[in-house]
Amino acid sequence: MDSLLFYEETMTTQFDAEVEERLVRYCKIDTPSDEKSPTSPSTEIQYDLLKLLVDELNEIGAQDVRLTEYGAALATIPATVAGDIPTIAFLAHVDTSPAFNAFGVKPIVHRGYDGGDIVLPDDPEQVLSAQAFPYLAAKIGDDIVTASGTTLLGADDKAGIAIIMAAARHLLAHPEIPHGPIRICFTPDEEIGRGVHADLPGDLGAEFAYTLDGAELGELVYETFSADKATVKVQGVSIHPGQAKDQLVNALHLAAKIIDTLPQVTLTPETTEGRQGFIHIYAINGGAAAAELHFILRDFEMAELEAQGALIRQVCATIQATEPRAHITCEVTPQYRNMRYWLEKDMRPVDMAVDAYAAAGIEHYFMPIRGGTDGSRLTEKGVPTPNLFTGMQNIHGPLEWVSVQDMGYATEMCIKLAERWGSEGQ
Repeated sequence: MDSLLFYEETMTTQFDAEVEERLVRYCKIDTPSDEKSPTSPSTEIQYDLLKLLVDELNEIGAQDVRLTEYGAALATIPATVAGDIPTIAFLAHVDTSPAFNAFGVKPIVHRGYDGGDIVLPDDPEQVLSAQAFPYLAAKIGDDIVTASGTTLLGADDKAGIAIIMAAARHLLAHPEIPHGPIRICFTPDEEIGRGVHADLPGDLGAEFAYTLDGAELGELVYETFSADKATVKVQGVSIHPGQAKDQLVNALHLAAKIIDTLPQVTLTPETTEGRQGFIHIYAINGGAAAAELHFILRDFEMAELEAQGALIRQVCATIQATEPRAHITCEVTPQYRNMRYWLEKDMRPVDMAVDAYAAAGIEHYFMPIRGGTDGSRLTEKGVPTPNLFTGMQNIHGPLEWVSVQDMGYATEMCIKLAERWGSEGQ
């Protein structure tokens, strides 16, 4: 992007080595979440990283360190200046996406990227190239971290964790830096939409917050998708296939008709971009007797999101009408809402971030993201929470990567942001 041309020459920060070491170490810890699990966290293995972070927060001198019963790690960096200063929070999530293999991650640091192809050794067909990924072309000279080819990396959101931990350590080690009270929070289950427990806003105790869960250097997000989930259940009529004439009602055939009747060219993730919304079927299970389809619905505007829900219901009703012996239900449930609806009424946290980016020598740009963050739910629940960059790219797949230098700059920016809020309060 044009806004990043300033960074053509590789620059380093005092935090590069620390964020790299933390990222590599954290990525080696398996933490995928599981949508089918009813527990919080959804997987016990998320505690492996959560408990480690609790120990590390205690080691660097944070206060009020605790692990909640719903699996959020919380801590406080005390204020270094007096005054009526709002409490801010920095958040990142420990879980990795269950959409791709996340077990046995082997992070690799590619020193001083030279602009050529990066071939991942455990699957040589997985190749990162500057031609395919233009942002990589802007990272010549940077240290690039990838996985080995058969797993995702987990920079989403262990890059955010590494950045927050490095910033927290630095602030605690340098009480001469003026800032107000700061809360640190690491959540589970963000990837399955359950990162913000009902008790989290109260336990967090912050007036404003920031998630470190963004992408390119300079990206600043205060607008996300609004999101619903649709679950369609198809109950057919089961009978031995040898005696099925005029008796069998195959649930899988009806499920296929539902999918085929929905728009394929104008309303799927692979055919939309920018501010266009989509309906995405991401799972189907069952058999001839009964089948279940899982969709996510996404749009930036509520009217369009509601229209998507109405469309799925209409399609289900239409297919139901073709086969009255079947029973088809469609349940649409809310997931999160566009944070813009609240932030545009109070842009202070966004304005503070703009100032902090500038103080760290970073040119900001606003980017509505085609997804959501824990900040989407927190903002809706009364804690305005924009999303800040980490550098992560190609998330949820084997070609995921992140620049160490981007992470270093994000760390500097967080420190400047803490200072900015401190000076505002004074």
